[in-house]
Amino acid sequence: MALQETQGSSAFFFCPKGPMVLGEGPIYRASDSTLHWFDCLSTPPQLYILPVNQITGVPCGPVRVIPLADSVTVAFFRKERPGKYIAAYYQGVCFLDEHTGEIEVVKEIIPTSERDELRFNDGGVDARGRFWLAEIDKRAMAYGPNRLPETYGRPKGRLWRYDPDGSLHLMIDGGIVCGNGLAWSPDDKTMYFNDSVAMVVYAYDFDLETGSISNRRVLVDRRTSFGEPDGMVVDTQGNLWIAVFASNRVMVFSPDGTHLQDIVFPAKNMTCTTWGGANHDIIYVASGLDRSGHPAPGDEGGHMFMYKPTNNVRGAPKHEFAG
Repeated sequence: MALQETQGSSAFFFCPKGPMVLGEGPIYRASDSTLHWFDCLSTPPQLYILPVNQITGVPCGPVRVIPLADSVTVAFFRKERPGKYIAAYYQGVCFLDEHTGEIEVVKEIIPTSERDELRFNDGGVDARGRFWLAEIDKRAMAYGPNRLPETYGRPKGRLWRYDPDGSLHLMIDGGIVCGNGLAWSPDDKTMYFNDSVAMVVYAYDFDLETGSISNRRVLVDRRTSFGEPDGMVVDTQGNLWIAVFASNRVMVFSPDGTHLQDIVFPAKNMTCTTWGGANHDIIYVASGLDRSGHPAPGDEGGHMFMYKPTNNVRGAPKHEFAG
């Protein structure tokens, strides 16, 4: 099958005070048709909340921009807790209030003494309402994509699971450079997990009842190509819609890893996707600045994009944390 390439549109929302450093973690709330996301590297870090039309996806009200006391990279709504998120902040798990921006630390996992070495990045909530969150090995990441020397040894990034009962579980003990893009297949039998700087997408067998993972295999390998697989979502057919950093693209892959489609945007650094709209048939995509020192003319990185797939392709809302 020939790879289909589609031209995506210009940013649908330009941040009012200029581009974000690194837009991350978009989630859509159907009850009031709002899009929520973060600039995790601004000073201070910021939470954005934007009302959008549930059919067209375009803004339909003023954006709220809320300063935060620490970097938050990903968040999910909490069941039966209006206005509250569970989130990954720089050092662990927190609860976050959308009205005040107040961060309540729930589990500090990375000690302050290791902030120069590790930080949290992306995450996901599974169908049982458990929160998964992945780390970055900052020193390994500094070598650049697919450039970590063998002399470095094993990367130190880990994957954790925080359950609604308050228990914390170490799911992958090291080996991760930049944990990203957690998602699950529609039948909940497969978990997908990206290591952006290693330039691979992994698939795991997933046991929904126990929350265990096994049988890791490489599903998508970009090490001899270009682009870093970043945040992603899955559609109802099981295809992966991956924001690929340093590529100008959202790439679509089948459940067996076949590269199906590229949507090309006027921003080099696409970072994370979410489904939105009344029918969950709109892909919203966050992006970041091109900080290479040589951005392409017209690069719109640091603003928000959307794309409406054809052929009735749609996804599902992201799960909510059950605690």
